[in-house]
Amino acid sequence: MLYDTLIRNAHVIDGRDTPGYDADVAIRAGRIERISDVGAARAVVDIDAAGRVLAPGFIDVHTHDDTVVIRQPQMLPKLSQGVTTVIVGNCGISASPVSLRGDPPDPMNLLGPASAFTYPRFSDYRDAVEAAAPAVNVAALVGHTALRNNHMDDLLRTASAPQIAAMRRQLRESLEDGALGLSTGLAYANAFCASTDEVMQLTEELQAFGAVYTTHLRSEFEPVLEAMAEAFQIGRHAQSPVIISHLKCAGAGNWGRSPQVLAALENAARNHPVGCDCYPYAASSSTLDLKQVTDAHRITITWSTPHPSMGGRDLTDIAGEWGVSLLDAAQRLQPAGAVYYGMDEGDVRRILAHPLSMVGSDGLPEDPFPHPRLWGAFPRVLGHFSRDVGLFPLHTAVHKMTGLSAARFGLEGRGDIREGHWADLVLFNPQTIRDVADFIEPQRAAEGIDGVWVNGVLSYDEGQANGRRGGRFLARGSLAE
Repeated sequence: MLYDTLIRNAHVIDGRDTPGYDADVAIRAGRIERISDVGAARAVVDIDAAGRVLAPGFIDVHTHDDTVVIRQPQMLPKLSQGVTTVIVGNCGISASPVSLRGDPPDPMNLLGPASAFTYPRFSDYRDAVEAAAPAVNVAALVGHTALRNNHMDDLLRTASAPQIAAMRRQLRESLEDGALGLSTGLAYANAFCASTDEVMQLTEELQAFGAVYTTHLRSEFEPVLEAMAEAFQIGRHAQSPVIISHLKCAGAGNWGRSPQVLAALENAARNHPVGCDCYPYAASSSTLDLKQVTDAHRITITWSTPHPSMGGRDLTDIAGEWGVSLLDAAQRLQPAGAVYYGMDEGDVRRILAHPLSMVGSDGLPEDPFPHPRLWGAFPRVLGHFSRDVGLFPLHTAVHKMTGLSAARFGLEGRGDIREGHWADLVLFNPQTIRDVADFIEPQRAAEGIDGVWVNGVLSYDEGQANGRRGGRFLARGSLAE
């Protein structure tokens, strides 16, 4: 018996939230063929993994990698931290199905300029991903704001009945072509005016496909509980699972409310499948929102179209240099992006540790000065929060970014180290793994990642990408095969 790859003497943490075990893992034809002591078996590539952990490849459930997976298919920010699958189309914004009439509206501009949006149908996007052959697998949600952009001239109101019907048809077509579900970004101005009823009517398409509803809540600030109640109402109406995106208690006046927020999540979960994702930092990042401009916490500008030299500088410094108020400075910088240091570390830890939470980076690859979560989210959970802080055992950390994520999004054959499953794997040193990217130098690869396999293809080896790309498009459910 000649295998393609043998990984011997590994400490296997298989994604099921149970303690690891020592074993050899054999790969052939892109799949895990055997997990045991393989003895004298031979392979084309034979690796001694003694002292290291072999885990399922990490699934980044919250990304905005929609267009970058095609334009920069090497995907180094994700591959270098052990991510083998990215879920795109979050927060109501997706690269498809999209037909622009000009520049992409905020926050769709987070995905790139108008030239990046060339996928009027979901199937066009799926074909483009497959043609690009990225280094990671790609699964996609359909964005509510993207649908509104396609069918509404004025995004600052709720949709009419004919517009909702048109959006439903386009969503249904996308689900038929393998979309995972619908995402909303109701906090953003171009979706905020959408009524709850508008969203509920759209989500009526989900149940027939076993699809999910994910949402950037209408508010993550003081009305967060009301926003969560709206999300759960929509999910119950749709009879579809609800995933709250990057759950947080935003704004200094909201700090310390995570027990209330998590209690609301638990209460909803008693009668309906709900969960959340979160990133392991007490700072957020998005477009520069005038409603979030405050002197209560630090705000760093990540990019500005009229003033690109201000990227990487604090808003207070820019306003002081210009001799204007914070709000006036923010208006001058528009359109722009920002990092908001608006969360409490205790809230971040409670939400991250909760059994209903998954890990997602929410990284913004288009930012010239990105939040460090783009390069460091997953190693930060493993190294800082699990090993150094002791927030949860290593097998729980791995479960939050593998088995739990695959189950929530219906990615069959992924997320667990199991015979017959696809060989999406990451080999890392549990003693040395750590995030290196920070808010001063955010574009730095993590340490301690020794190998990353995507569909059996070794793509990241001893801290370096090797140029081999084994990713593919993952359609919902059984179509992922």
